[in-house]
Amino acid sequence: MDRRKFLLAGAGALGASALGGAPAVAGGVKKYDRGASDTEIRLGQTIPYSGAGSVYGVVGLAQAAYFDELNEKGGVNGRKIRFISLDDAYSAPKTVEATRRLVEQEEVLGLFGSLGTATQAAVQRYLNSKKIPQLLLNAGAPRWNDPQKFPYTTPGIPLYSIEGRILANYVAARKPGAKIAALYQNDEFGRDYIKAFREGLGDRGTIVAEAHYDLTDATVDSQMLKLVQSGADIFYNCSSAKAASQSIRKAHELGWTAEQVLISTSTSASILNAAGKAAAQGIVAAHYVKQIGSKRWENDPGVRTWQALRAKRLPNITPDNSTAFLGYGVAVLMHQILERCGDELTQENLLRQATSLQGITTPALLPGISYAATPTDYSPFNALIMGKYNDGEWVLGDRVTAAG
Repeated sequence: MDRRKFLLAGAGALGASALGGAPAVAGGVKKYDRGASDTEIRLGQTIPYSGAGSVYGVVGLAQAAYFDELNEKGGVNGRKIRFISLDDAYSAPKTVEATRRLVEQEEVLGLFGSLGTATQAAVQRYLNSKKIPQLLLNAGAPRWNDPQKFPYTTPGIPLYSIEGRILANYVAARKPGAKIAALYQNDEFGRDYIKAFREGLGDRGTIVAEAHYDLTDATVDSQMLKLVQSGADIFYNCSSAKAASQSIRKAHELGWTAEQVLISTSTSASILNAAGKAAAQGIVAAHYVKQIGSKRWENDPGVRTWQALRAKRLPNITPDNSTAFLGYGVAVLMHQILERCGDELTQENLLRQATSLQGITTPALLPGISYAATPTDYSPFNALIMGKYNDGEWVLGDRVTAAG
């Protein structure tokens, strides 16, 4: 099967919907926009199965597997899910091309779970102009929380503006007056993280050194040398994918003893394993998803269901791949949203259900964490749980909010 192009139908309902019953349509009349019918619901997605962000391709694979299983068990309200996940190689021009294909040729009802700040920003205006839902993005830029200007776009992971403040509150409480060195990706993704952290920190600490990298950089060695020489006692690491593994490993090789605070998008086992578990020892990060592969969760019902699905349909994905597990959790949420749509499968109703998620959980979320999106505030989470990496496990601590 070509992993860069999936014309797939979705997976069996792996648990009862947490969203309650589907809303009734007046008079029992079915209502459809293009992309939906009595027998089928078409959903689209663009994600990097190749290129600099290919480590995140397992998100699409996990979601395709979930929908395959769902279809075997009858689909959603008697309709099969046709899930069309296209490779955009983490490239904005390719995202534009793939998105237009999904809308204009495949005629999807909506898109969900697409990944990347720059890539999704390139199609945000286009999708909103056509009133095509761009739901549960695997990106946390504050721009996704703009119900007035871009009502059809919603984020699916913690907003960088929220997480940056949470991490700043943690640093300020743990080490008042800290000297901080920061590494960030030189794009909207990285700049949002550093901006939020700086604003949240205020006068409670000082950023004494900053370094950025571009996605095309072969390594981040020179940036790390600069940061190590700063004398900082906190390393705020806003890197992702390959750069995250490289920076974690380099800090260890250089014997840098500064406490490392890592962003949540880079806490997956695949990234940490590539860096080396010894290099990752002692890293602190905010969490909202259960650590897949951890003994703590091995008997958790939601984790066991995912592991059974993974073993059946995705045996090449390792049991500790938290990125794939996160993708599975979002697919479960999308299933629940579709259930709530009932027989009113319109773009407007799909958006309505996707922006009314207060108190909703999925098998992937940590206890104490739930979705918070409302029609006037699309932020998916307003609190996260701090954890420290110790001997291959994330040891969880306090629940922290952006307010402190």
